[in-house]
Amino acid sequence: MKQRIAVFVFLVALLAAGTAWAHHNMTALFDFNDRVNISGTLSKVDWRNPHIQLIVDTKSGDQVQSWSLEGPPPSFFRARDINRSDIESALGKTVTAEASRARDGSRAGLLRVMTLPDGKVVSACPQNC
Repeated sequence: MKQRIAVFVFLVALLAAGTAWAHHNMTALFDFNDRVNISGTLSKVDWRNPHIQLIVDTKSGDQVQSWSLEGPPPSFFRARDINRSDIESALGKTVTAEASRARDGSRAGLLRVMTLPDGKVVSACPQNC
């Protein structure tokens, strides 16, 4: 019986460690001092844990460039009276966003603030940023 409990405790600890390891340090991925302003069409919303994902398509001449913006978890927005339908109502419409650019120079960023087509400002910062 003691061996079963020990194995169970070990498996729970292993699972918890794997979950903690999977989470990443935002300052390692994004440069908080390199801010980029993006204006384009919101083409995709992935509203799930651990972080929401938004795709904003911008135009540069005749080319469309997709920006991948990572935000906080859905619970962060729900605590601020912003829900999935608020964001999804902007699909296919023009939004503007400010993000901290990815350190690798790709078209990716950590969402800071986004303005929806109806003028609603969505802050993704836990404090003033």
